[in-house]
Amino acid sequence: MLPLEKSLRIALVCLHTSPGADPGAGDAGGMNVVVRHQAEALAALGHDVSILTRRSAADQPASMQLAPAVTLQFLDAGPAVTLPKGQHEHWIEKFSARLAALPPYDIIHSHHWFSGMAALPVARRWGIPHVQSFHSIAADNTTPLSAGERAESPGRMLGEAWLARESDSVVAISAAESATITGRLGGAAQRTAVVLPGVDSGMFSPAGHADRVIPAGSGGYVLVAARLQPLKGLDLAIAAIAAIPAGIRPALVIAGAASADYDGYVDELRALAERVGLTDELRLVGPRSRVDLASLFRGARLVLVPSHSETYGLVALEGAASGVPVIAAASGGLREAVVDGATGLVLESRDPRVWGDAIARLLTDPQRARRLSVAAREHAVQLDWTRSATSLLKVYRELLAPGTPDHGLAGSCQHHRAVA
Repeated sequence: MLPLEKSLRIALVCLHTSPGADPGAGDAGGMNVVVRHQAEALAALGHDVSILTRRSAADQPASMQLAPAVTLQFLDAGPAVTLPKGQHEHWIEKFSARLAALPPYDIIHSHHWFSGMAALPVARRWGIPHVQSFHSIAADNTTPLSAGERAESPGRMLGEAWLARESDSVVAISAAESATITGRLGGAAQRTAVVLPGVDSGMFSPAGHADRVIPAGSGGYVLVAARLQPLKGLDLAIAAIAAIPAGIRPALVIAGAASADYDGYVDELRALAERVGLTDELRLVGPRSRVDLASLFRGARLVLVPSHSETYGLVALEGAASGVPVIAAASGGLREAVVDGATGLVLESRDPRVWGDAIARLLTDPQRARRLSVAAREHAVQLDWTRSATSLLKVYRELLAPGTPDHGLAGSCQHHRAVA
């Protein structure tokens, strides 16, 4: 076993999407943000971190530095092109073989089930701990899907259950996700840890007073930042804004792009906006860099997170750090990311009229909006990435501590407290 004070060589595996890509583009979303920022924070704490992803373009190098002691490596597995997310299941075995050819690490942390299926057998071969994070968990096929949502493959459901049982530790991003891991997947509670994400409260920060003045006759804009897919509830956001009286109706800015799985979804959103009379107020601005996204947050009057499901809802935390009230669906970890009535509003209903009324009330009550803004910022600044990485490192250290049972047996590792 390693001495506890030793610097670790950590592999973070992200088979299907690169944490070097801007969130909102393709399949790059909150998971990418979490992986990259935790990697940088782990490196700042003195560790050497490699992020391993599939090569998705012929001109990608073998590796590149994202930050000091953080290396992004591209492994050849399948064609060097962008693939629909579901097709990555076919390349798990090839990616696993490429991973196995690398020099061993001290610990492997897989993100998403594709990564875990490739990495867990390699971790067993190397005799090192395997940590799994899911970021989203498949529901049974009998569960109703949102319109246009793709059903999950049987392989995913079986694979996630296997990973929950066999990994040395499973790291959830919220208490809601932890409950799903133990309840739906059969993971052991004593091997499941909750590590909350962080936010860069310097980048995502409130605008000055002058920047927030709404011009006369303008409703300003509310913001949705998400990958463009049915799961994110963008249809609800469009219908909700359309339900607001024209005199106070804000524009709706949607930042993000459709992934290869949902080609044509942008056209569906535009058609919906036309049907509900929101063509002039809808602005689809595409994926944005982190700096540009932070600017969009600062200028927004409200941030909407109408997702059908979120393991946490990082966008809600970024909105809070920007001093902008958040209105979120009562879905998964969003109940934890937004403190209802204190840092924003959490809505149980998915009726566009209910959402429209809630938005309108905040737009016309600046004092209440200001109270929510201040509380949201105060809440967010307590959650930085160093805190998140320190909690994650605690999980790693417990697995590597002298006296920990051999790896490779389900349920073999020691009890883990939830860390946040």
